Amino acid sequence: MQSHVHRIREELPAVALFLLAIWGVFLLDLILPLERFGLVPRDFGGLLGVVTMPFLHGSFTHLLNNSVPLAVLLTLLAGSRADSRLAVLVVAILGGVLLWLFGRGNAIHIGASGLVFGLAVFLIVSGIRERRFVPLLVSGFVVFTYGTTLLAGILPWQQGVSWDGHLFGGIAGAIAAFVLVRKVALQT
Repeated sequence: MQSHVHRIREELPAVALFLLAIWGVFLLDLILPLERFGLVPRDFGGLLGVVTMPFLHGSFTHLLNNSVPLAVLLTLLAGSRADSRLAVLVVAILGGVLLWLFGRGNAIHIGASGLVFGLAVFLIVSGIRERRFVPLLVSGFVVFTYGTTLLAGILPWQQGVSWDGHLFGGIAGAIAAFVLVRKVALQT
């Protein structure tokens, strides 16, 4: 069995590559109007946004606000027992599909914050499900670090914020944790 540190070291290049892709798309968006490829709920033209939304950001601040927690959460996920790439894929796609089906239709949703919310909830729920010391410690860290943001981020009266994207990302993270993480007996 691999140690958590070894797995993190192996997966850090993928984490860095993912973040570089997001930054690269942001730089490309300064030249080309890529934001139009965001997710538009219940619009078949906006369905592409299920895949593109996490890579599109409206400003440098928006990008930075998603990049830092993404780096932290993806690194924590890399050290878990979960298949981190599958977890990211399930959270991103399921969160995007839920947003496309049930989100506010009068908006173009962009940004990786749905993925951030989904990964945070995934780590919290998976820690509780696994009932092992390290995952519970990670779960507690995520609650302590991002708990207030998770609650405040789903409040519906925020102008210019995809609160419904946050909500459906979180729901996708919980579903992914229940599907992908095996519940184990508490070990002493």
